[in-house]
Amino acid sequence: MKVAYLVNYYPKVSHTFIRREIAALETLGYEVERYAIRDSGEEIVDEADRREAQRTRLILSVGAPTAAITTLQVALANPGRFIEAIKLTTRIGMASDRGVLRNFAYLAEACVLLGWLRDAKVQHVHAHFGSNSTAVAMLCHLLGGPGYSFTAHGPEEFDKPLAMSLGEKITRSRFAVAISSFGRSQLMRWCEHPHWSKVHIIHCGLDADFLASTAPPLPDSPRLLNIGRLSGQKGQLLLVEAFAGVVAKRPDAELVLVGDGELRGEIERAIERLGLQKNVSITGWASNARVREELGKARCLVLPSFAEGLPVVIMEALALGRPVLTTYVAGIPELVSAECGWLVPAGAIEPLTEAMLEVLATDVATLTARGAEGQRRVRAMHDANTEAKTLGELFKRYAN
Repeated sequence: MKVAYLVNYYPKVSHTFIRREIAALETLGYEVERYAIRDSGEEIVDEADRREAQRTRLILSVGAPTAAITTLQVALANPGRFIEAIKLTTRIGMASDRGVLRNFAYLAEACVLLGWLRDAKVQHVHAHFGSNSTAVAMLCHLLGGPGYSFTAHGPEEFDKPLAMSLGEKITRSRFAVAISSFGRSQLMRWCEHPHWSKVHIIHCGLDADFLASTAPPLPDSPRLLNIGRLSGQKGQLLLVEAFAGVVAKRPDAELVLVGDGELRGEIERAIERLGLQKNVSITGWASNARVREELGKARCLVLPSFAEGLPVVIMEALALGRPVLTTYVAGIPELVSAECGWLVPAGAIEPLTEAMLEVLATDVATLTARGAEGQRRVRAMHDANTEAKTLGELFKRYAN
């Protein structure tokens, strides 16, 4: 079976889970075409992502004149379908926080994609994220392209379901995917009851690089680690504030932030304001190998997110036997509990400070036991091959 993957940006540093899913599907014998709306603009630091970039076609790379001509050709070839697509574009554009004109750009992108899908003889399109990639897949289907499905990750889809026309996208899809039970409940909120049965859970998964690894010994050092985009959603500003309280009692404590993003400057200023230059460092984006190296040096992963879906970095840390300190939001408690880490309220500084101090005071044997339980859970629930097999079966079931 030939399927196409459609993503807003691909490859991307934070989208390794998509790469793993595609690789697992190809191992199972599926042919996968890769499409993205645009380039992420980020530096690609991982060699596997560089290879993916060479295999991915970017819709916006065709340029505005070609997109306009292609749109006119699609309109002339099937005026009836095109009029219906204009009506749908207008309706979702009126609801959108991006405006009608932006949504008509999605219609042009759908026209470009339509030709590519026909040339490649694609039988099904799977989009990741319920935003513009799924809008393009939906419009392409209305224009005569193959049916589509999509994976909603959150929190954006859960924050703006009406602006994203989430219910419309679910209704018109062959099926929809959530990455947790919490996520499934949020999709069910925005579609009619007859469509609930086509909302499925497919977990993000890890490959053998993580799942087959022997957990490195936990270091008896006071180093904590945060991995992710430096953004308001991920809570690193609050983390730095809370860590100042840790350093007041444990001057030897270290915190390493792996990642980059729009809040880096503000976070760096907070580090300086709080006098934490010797205790807190930021590495920037890192390859998979560097992430593994940093996890190996850390006592615990700390992820104080305000909003999430179910972060893949939590799975990666647990797979390497590292306990996790995080917040009980969205799908996180479905994986993390006191048996393999710590859960604290989102947005609360004092509980986060106290939990980090507890991590630093916990003996290595106890931390190792928690890490081992986390590793067991991830291997049982987040194997990319197992999840891809289930997803592939859905492709076949709904495409027939």
